[in-house]
Amino acid sequence: MKLHFALVCDHALIDQSGKLSVVGIFERIWVERFPAVHPRLHLVLRLKGRRTEIGEHAVVITLNDDEGREVLRGEGAVQIGEPPAGVTEVEAAAVLAFDVPLEKPGTYTFDIRVDGASAATVPIAVSQMPAPRRPAPPPQIP
Repeated sequence: MKLHFALVCDHALIDQSGKLSVVGIFERIWVERFPAVHPRLHLVLRLKGRRTEIGEHAVVITLNDDEGREVLRGEGAVQIGEPPAGVTEVEAAAVLAFDVPLEKPGTYTFDIRVDGASAATVPIAVSQMPAPRRPAPPPQIP
C-alpha cells in the first residue's frame, strides 16, 4: 500500500461514492501571537495499492515541531474494500481533522507511517503576522 498523496487544507470530505473534495490547500499558517491554536486543519491522505492489498492498513500520524518534539499523535486504520471485478488497483482516502497547538514559529511536520513504514512528510511553515503599518500622518498645510 502506497501513499499517493498527502496535503493540508481548510476542509475536505469524502462522498458516498468515495469521491474526495478538498478546499483551501495551504503550506503556511499565519498567527497573531504565540502560543496559538489553528482550528480545524484537515490532513488528507490518498492510499493506493494492488488488488492483493485489500483489508486493513495501520496509519500513524505525528506532528512534530522543528526541534523534533511531538505536538500531536494519531493512530488508526484505513480499510480497503474489495473492488469490482476487473479492477486491479484499489484506493482509499482518509480525512483527519486536527486543532493544532502552535507554541512558536517554525516548521511543523506531519510524519505519516502506513503499515509501519514511513510514507510521507507534510511540512507547514508557521509565522507570526507582521505588525500592521501605521499610515503616515497627512502633510501639514501652513
